[in-house]
Amino acid sequence: MRNVDLSPLFRYSVGFDRLDQLFDTAFRNGAQDNAYPPYNIVKTGDDAYKITLAVAGFGEDDLEIVAKENMLTVQGRGAEADDAVYLHRGIGRRAFEHRFQLADYVKVTGANLANGLLDIQLVREVPEAKKPQQIKIGGASKPRVIDSKVEAA
Repeated sequence: MRNVDLSPLFRYSVGFDRLDQLFDTAFRNGAQDNAYPPYNIVKTGDDAYKITLAVAGFGEDDLEIVAKENMLTVQGRGAEADDAVYLHRGIGRRAFEHRFQLADYVKVTGANLANGLLDIQLVREVPEAKKPQQIKIGGASKPRVIDSKVEAA
């Protein structure tokens, strides 16, 4: 039973369409084989992340990384038919596609392929206008942005 009806939640809320899309994507992709190639998602800082995919046998020309809106897609083109006769073929090199749903303001900052591992660096950059601001009462001064980091006194 994979069907979940979220319509009762949306009767009392406005603007949560993205949450509905996130659930749809999660349940739809749950039925697919996402085990190949294996990958890690690591938080490397307060607003920094890294996705590492094990892509042994793939070169830079075989991989494609596309970031569009809030979706990161990583595709690998499989090996062309070769004339080799394998006695054992343990290194998988079949085509794949992974899709990662990105949160708002998460941007891809770079990618690196080394030793069969594809590292994709991401960072969350919240615009100044979207950060909380402290407003002084009765003052005509400019609002001060409140950052989540502790300021030194």
